[in-house]
Amino acid sequence: MNSPVSLREAVDRLDSLPAMPKVAQEILALPLNTDEGERELLALIGTDPQISARIIGLANAPLFGTSKRVTAIGDAAILLGLDRVKSLVMGIAVMSTLSRRPSGVFSAHELWLHSLTAALAMRTIARAMPADTRPQDDEIFFTGLLHDIGFMVLDQLAPELSDAFHKCVAAEPERPVAEIEAGMLEMSHSELGAALALHWNLPEHIVAALRFHHQPDDERAAVGQPLVAIAGIAERLLPAFGVNGQVVPEIEDEEWQALGINAGDAGEIVAEIQEHAIAVAASFG
Repeated sequence: MNSPVSLREAVDRLDSLPAMPKVAQEILALPLNTDEGERELLALIGTDPQISARIIGLANAPLFGTSKRVTAIGDAAILLGLDRVKSLVMGIAVMSTLSRRPSGVFSAHELWLHSLTAALAMRTIARAMPADTRPQDDEIFFTGLLHDIGFMVLDQLAPELSDAFHKCVAAEPERPVAEIEAGMLEMSHSELGAALALHWNLPEHIVAALRFHHQPDDERAAVGQPLVAIAGIAERLLPAFGVNGQVVPEIEDEEWQALGINAGDAGEIVAEIQEHAIAVAASFG
């Protein structure tokens, strides 16, 4: 099927999409390792009722093990951790900005569930790595939240093609998403997500993680390592975009070892990731 809209031409006009949310731009610049930066982060969150509600809702989810009801942003930040809150706020702001077409086949909610689970999976994998080679926590979580943002870009740039694509994905659950993309789209969701990240001037290693998380062996992915490899493993351990059976789950021992992780510990890591996936579905599904 050919799109009446050329994706490559549309990507050249990415300025037709909303700019990166102001709150995300401001948070990117905050020095969270200072008291002033922490205060400014909490103040920024407090100015946006939607983001505040989402953060407090997450803090109260059984997933994060709270024993009492959290009602204030400050308490939520203590429970979740400031680095994770920073990433969550940026991810929520970005997804909310691009969620403008509620009547289509594409489900922003399903993408959010998958992305949150992927972010938690990436954090679990990274925590098993040696501390001196582990990416920063906020970068890990932010990359996980945005790794499949290209699906939203597709829905914004070519809504009819997006509908046809997601109908095909639903109708052929055993067929790899990459194969469907190759047959229907000029650009994959990974390429579209990376194009948006470049347009928004995100750091090059995050752009690379969005672009190559399904192709971690590509030589162009080197600038984004080890984020690319972490995202790639996390994605293959989870259902692809909420659809079972569309990503090959086998992870070779060498892939764990390349991250400095003992392959013998993989079973425990996978079990924890599966628990997170179940908890996210139970809390927010």
